[in-house]
Amino acid sequence: MKQASAAPVNRIMQYIGEHGIVRSRDIEVIGFPRQYLVRLHRHGKLNRPARGIYTLPDADVTERHSYAEVTKRVPRATVCLLSALVFHDITTQSPASVWIALSKGARTPALATPSLRIVRLSGPSLTEGIDKHQVEGVPVRVYSAAKTVADCFKFRNKIGLDVAIEALKDCLRQKKASINEIYHYAKVCRVSNVIRPYMEAL
Repeated sequence: MKQASAAPVNRIMQYIGEHGIVRSRDIEVIGFPRQYLVRLHRHGKLNRPARGIYTLPDADVTERHSYAEVTKRVPRATVCLLSALVFHDITTQSPASVWIALSKGARTPALATPSLRIVRLSGPSLTEGIDKHQVEGVPVRVYSAAKTVADCFKFRNKIGLDVAIEALKDCLRQKKASINEIYHYAKVCRVSNVIRPYMEAL
């Protein structure tokens, strides 16, 4: 890198350090051409875990890195179902893909990696129960534990009824959510009649 580029390079490196994961367009927003990222990557100053995504080489990459990466590339996505269960530590599952919820009209993301599983939601079942968590400096949208349990019963044909029941038991046992909270989201997801027998059996 030329000496004349030192000031913008320092600003870019500082920005990436503050935000953890950045896209090419993020750099353009703060006034620098995306070519700087390409050059910094070529010189070994940045990692590029996926196309258009950059991190510092010594970044504190966590097991939730893929959630942050997906959020950067699909900003309207909300982590859901098996991935949300893992996030809340209320499952023994280890999904190979990142599960996300999108609105029914949203464009399907074209990501080679990480692998995605997408469910479509609308209305309150899409917008309610969303919590924001900082993952490697990225604000990641994740459905709450109670909403996730309700979603598991809603999509039991996709993930398995046994997984939904396990999530319900673990969620209550670990006190990640109350019975009333789960019932609330069961109503939002229109599965209150489905989940009631399993709640009453516990």
